[in-house]
Amino acid sequence: MVEIREVPEADIDRALELAYLVFHDRPEEEGRERHHELLRSCLRIGAYEGDAIVGFMAAHAFRLSVPGADLPCPGLTFVSVAPTHRRRGVLTALMGEMLRRAGAQGSPVAALWASEAAIYGRFGYGSATQGATIEIDSTRPLALRIEADRRPLRLVATTDPKDAVAVVGPYHEAARAVRAGRPTRSERRWTEEWLIEQDEEDEELSPPRIIVLGEPGAPIAGYVLYRTKPEGSAGGVRTPGLVRVDELEADTPQAAAALWECVASLDLTGRVTAWGRPADDPLLHFAADRDQVRVTAAFPALWLRLVDVAAALTRRSWAAPVELVLELTDVRLPANAGRFLLKAGPDGATYEPAAAGRAPDLTLDVRELAACYLGGTRAVELAAAALVVEHTPGAAAALDAGLRTALLPHTADEF
Repeated sequence: MVEIREVPEADIDRALELAYLVFHDRPEEEGRERHHELLRSCLRIGAYEGDAIVGFMAAHAFRLSVPGADLPCPGLTFVSVAPTHRRRGVLTALMGEMLRRAGAQGSPVAALWASEAAIYGRFGYGSATQGATIEIDSTRPLALRIEADRRPLRLVATTDPKDAVAVVGPYHEAARAVRAGRPTRSERRWTEEWLIEQDEEDEELSPPRIIVLGEPGAPIAGYVLYRTKPEGSAGGVRTPGLVRVDELEADTPQAAAALWECVASLDLTGRVTAWGRPADDPLLHFAADRDQVRVTAAFPALWLRLVDVAAALTRRSWAAPVELVLELTDVRLPANAGRFLLKAGPDGATYEPAAAGRAPDLTLDVRELAACYLGGTRAVELAAAALVVEHTPGAAAALDAGLRTALLPHTADEF
């Protein structure tokens, strides 16, 4: 019999062994120690069969930026089920316990990055943000349609990551409010993931480098975090030196242009790649030559779950007046299911059970509402795909107008 219970610190290493088995991983000792330390600060739920751990799930204690607010949001990670116990309800039991705890702790939403996209929809998670991989041919100067900000650029030392975090950390935290979908980033995540000296996935990459824009002594206007790789060869074909941009934040398009121009002009390199950029990255518009700046991949990024639909809808801001009856299904959290009247607008929102006999304007599952919640997925598109049923013409468009954000939601914080 499988029992679901909290995993004590004494069992963290055994839980990690299960995760490494499931993800076909074998980190070096330094990586294992880092994972162990990370899990000490997480909520940890295990599926035990006797003394054996046959399933495991952990959650970071994040806060997530949503339109007009910052909400507590557990970030699920290390989701693992032993190969001997698949298709036996272990994951369902773990997820049920995690969602129960999230609700009890007052978290209106939960989030994760999906290793397999087919899994999490059935637990009510919707794909709420999109990421793009951008590649720049930097064998020639980056052609721009706008004038780049000409304030000074300067290199920030990363030999002591804490000093670097003191420079860019506050800027990143302020930038979270500009786009929805961004989790908090602790000093530990900065130093042990973003600024770790040796990249875990590619040992040929340099240590992290940071360049900031702005007058000395003044607040910075943006930064770029990147790593480089020298030129090489593959199959006898020369490969140019690489600049991998891990993060670029800027106050204005002109500031962003200055930072892109800088990394595209680094000596002994001929290619810039940037994974996990927002789908509406201004670079895609102010680049003068879209053959030089290309989107090479697009993918679902953050998956969101509405744990308490009423709290989630009433605590975010709304861009336009909305009055709709939503008929919502939620097989995992039945308290969310039913027919509700949503009244929302720039002055706030209410979400209450609809009067008896009142017909719905939209019928949808909590998964689809989660996908739309941050403003990154349009309900009209889901209606066109027969995933949302529109009973009242224009109801999906009205919901979209209320959920709309100036910028698409986005995060590159994979966890």
